[in-house]
Amino acid sequence: MKITAATRLAGVVGRPIRQSLSPAIHNAWLGAAGIDAVYLAFEPDGLSELVSALRARLVLGLNVTAPFKAEALASADVASARAERAGAANLLTLDGDGAVLADNTDGEGLLAAFAEQAPGYTPQDGPAAIIGAGGAAAGAALALLEAGAPQVRILNRSPARAADLASYFGERVSAHDLGESDAALDGAVAIVNATAVDPAVSLAAAAPNAIVLDMAYRPVLTPFLRRARARGLATVDGLAMLIGQARPSFSALFGVEVPDIDVRAVAIAAMSVP
Repeated sequence: MKITAATRLAGVVGRPIRQSLSPAIHNAWLGAAGIDAVYLAFEPDGLSELVSALRARLVLGLNVTAPFKAEALASADVASARAERAGAANLLTLDGDGAVLADNTDGEGLLAAFAEQAPGYTPQDGPAAIIGAGGAAAGAALALLEAGAPQVRILNRSPARAADLASYFGERVSAHDLGESDAALDGAVAIVNATAVDPAVSLAAAAPNAIVLDMAYRPVLTPFLRRARARGLATVDGLAMLIGQARPSFSALFGVEVPDIDVRAVAIAAMSVP
């Protein structure tokens, strides 16, 4: 990659962020598209300085991951409907008038991952269960509800946080403690781990036709997905979701369609680099 005086900058913000594959994915697309730009990872204590850099047009835009998604939404001047409804943003860009725009492509990425790796899944077929109650869980809940899921069940270590998220979305969303996993998974046709760790949730009550997605992607076949496969359940990996949410982010950041390259292979290769 050649850095010039005209090279533009974008990136991803999180804490921790060192293990992110977003730079590998976006820089591969930039190279294939011949765009003079670079995509980096940032690990600040907060978003204020980077949002100021965005307002000053020192960066083109920012993807945002945990724990800054709620702060990203609050930092914006204008928010998309899906970011507002999720209560979280994973993308900040600048419009022509200098206003900071917040969007949330997590739900789009989630549905793209299901479509790619479990094309038979139809949200309308039954309830979905989501483990976690943070910004990623909110984005997933919104996407599944809007795609027609009749019910979404939120499981979380903190019942109060699960209840807050359920209350935010209304009567089609219910809150459950992790100890109630059997009841929460009963009849669920989709089970989503929206945490960064292997959840302490048994899949014993999962229906035989349930599809399990883990947003974590290091390793691609996580322990949670291994347990799902051991029970004969179909699985969707977090790398597919990461790429799915990155596609609309790339177009928003750089103003072009995503190049047709095997970026999944690029990301997997990047995992082997210390």
